[in-house]
Amino acid sequence: MSNDVVLEQVALGFPWQTLDPFLFCVHHDDAYPLGNEVLGPAASLAGRNLGSDFEGKDGWRMYHGDTVPGFPQHPHRGFETVTVVRRGLIDHSDSLGATARFGRGDAQWLTAGKGIVHCEMFPLLETRSPNPLELFQIWLNLPRANKMVEPHFSMLWADTIPTITTEGAEISLVAGHLGDVRAPPPPPKSWASMPDSDVAIWTIKLQPGASWTVPPATRGTNRMLYFFAGTQLRVGNTSLDRGTGARLKEDLPAVLVNNEEGEAEVLILQGQPIGEPVVSYGPFVMNSQQEIAQAFADYQRTQFGGWPWKRDDPVHPREQGRFAKHADGKLEQR
Repeated sequence: MSNDVVLEQVALGFPWQTLDPFLFCVHHDDAYPLGNEVLGPAASLAGRNLGSDFEGKDGWRMYHGDTVPGFPQHPHRGFETVTVVRRGLIDHSDSLGATARFGRGDAQWLTAGKGIVHCEMFPLLETRSPNPLELFQIWLNLPRANKMVEPHFSMLWADTIPTITTEGAEISLVAGHLGDVRAPPPPPKSWASMPDSDVAIWTIKLQPGASWTVPPATRGTNRMLYFFAGTQLRVGNTSLDRGTGARLKEDLPAVLVNNEEGEAEVLILQGQPIGEPVVSYGPFVMNSQQEIAQAFADYQRTQFGGWPWKRDDPVHPREQGRFAKHADGKLEQR
């Protein structure tokens, strides 16, 4: 039997290829310019396909925003979003009446369940310096038994996300555990909350010349490594170029070695597969085509509770700090 830990390599496109229980992963990295008086870019928007601006002109995108970059109100059903913001900020609002501003190392874990409408806008607060934004958005499937649970979101603030530092390696745990170090708990109905799911979301930064060993996972776990920053990385016996994803053999240790002069960074997504049919259409992920049709019918009929905000793309005042106000009125501030 081969001892090579890399089973397959794939090029990182848009979005990145994922394995069950994950559905989707995208790395947004935008070099936004100075902000203007309405928290949008202080730059001409001429030549952009406003409403669907994904081309990366001048190193940044408006996405579906037309004043502030981001994603105005849109629905979800049947899965979870995990949004890990490395640089910049996101303004969140949803159909439950919850709202937040988070980023700069924070993560939000949203269980869409039976249906939620939310927006994710990228306010450009700085008027005298650029506003870089970098984030991962990861979609994690829900098993059939939990696809219609009540929506719920948790904030994983930067100071609660554990980071392990050892001999030139820095490992941040958004989900899962390494030895006795555990990430904050996921939402209660998440697949990640199941005792044997083996779900992990880790980012690993390696200094020049550093190495770190990814411990073996549970037999049957799907494990993907995404090499997104750096030049070249050795994983076991295989050399990877930046912009490569690698499916890893789960029951072998994976030794990561950065022999290059600059830092190297990877994202690891792993978990036991749910192993159920996946039928998706846009913002809905269910188990059958009939359930997708029902999701559209339910959204048209109920708007998943309606939209309580005056705009489709609300943002908070420039001076607002990081916070979260939950649907039950609970307030968290940072």
